[in-house]
Amino acid sequence: MRLKIDKTFSQHQLALKLRVEQKVKPGILSWEHRRLLIHAAKTALAAALCWWLALRFGLHDGYWGSISAIIVLQSNVGSTVNASRDRLLGTLIGALLGFSFSMFGALPWNYILAVLAAVLICGLLGLRSSSRLAGVTITIVMLVQATGSHWTIALDRVVQVLLGIVVALAVTTLVLPDRARLRLRDGLAQEFLVLGAFFEAILEGFRGAPAESLPSLRDDALALLRGNNQLLEAARNEPSGGRGWREGLTMVSQFGRSLFDALVALEFSVKDSYEDGYALQLEPALGHLAVDIRTGFHHVASSIHGWRFNIAPQGLNLEQDIVELEARMNAVRHTGIGFSQAEILRAYAVQLHLKQIARLLRASRVETSRAIGEDQE
Repeated sequence: MRLKIDKTFSQHQLALKLRVEQKVKPGILSWEHRRLLIHAAKTALAAALCWWLALRFGLHDGYWGSISAIIVLQSNVGSTVNASRDRLLGTLIGALLGFSFSMFGALPWNYILAVLAAVLICGLLGLRSSSRLAGVTITIVMLVQATGSHWTIALDRVVQVLLGIVVALAVTTLVLPDRARLRLRDGLAQEFLVLGAFFEAILEGFRGAPAESLPSLRDDALALLRGNNQLLEAARNEPSGGRGWREGLTMVSQFGRSLFDALVALEFSVKDSYEDGYALQLEPALGHLAVDIRTGFHHVASSIHGWRFNIAPQGLNLEQDIVELEARMNAVRHTGIGFSQAEILRAYAVQLHLKQIARLLRASRVETSRAIGEDQE
């Protein structure tokens, strides 16, 4: 007899239509393809606008502004801000060092020392992403043959990069802006749905054959975790989106990582289980907790999607489920002598991991609600 999970509910959960999925309609481009087309158009617009401005104001080598705009303009506002900061700081450091080291010594030694200093300074300042850009700017200032002094070349380089950054930020903010925090919210909701499916696949292997989808669900969950972590870094660079939204998104991301680790531990604990008689004695309390955990994943995903966490799920009390399971564990403890040590240890491990997952789910909703400053209902 295998631990029972409501399959109908599982399929409904995986079919939940998030905002991103609702934008995909038959007969037209998918939302991802539309985003790609929009990004391409915005990049072309920014590059062309930089070139036109450079010609209008008589800037030398005006293509550098277009190059900067192409490099820093990312798929969302937050990533563009982050890339712009890295490029501007790298260019400033490179221009200052390139001009300074060109004033003494001779090539190639002063050039080598300038690049060495740029990498060290950027590293010590925590600007590792800017070190390559600083090196490129030093190379242009010191090695590219052009009319004018090194100071003129350095200043011209900074002005053109600044032009590209300003244009890229204006385009990404004003022309069909794509907010990283909104994409992250949808991504986190999907993450909790996939974690819920991963949870069910793990329990299918408890006293039975493992689910065929288990490895792919684990990989999907891990890919979502990594992608959402990148979006979180980008979202932190965006202007405020409301009260406590940064804290809320960070909180949900942290709970998602903790839940994934707990699920991996649960997967390991049920390995090699088959018809464990000792675990059967924990029914129906063990099954009730498992079903409510599955419901909990769905509810948290819905809360993230609607960005409202202060509404407790009706008929769902994970703490009460835990109390009932602990009572059942105490009631059957005296029967342990009739079962193998492996069965008993496996049952204890499973119930411990289920309790941890249940409490993480509840805390993810309650703590996020507090982080975003919701009034408790």
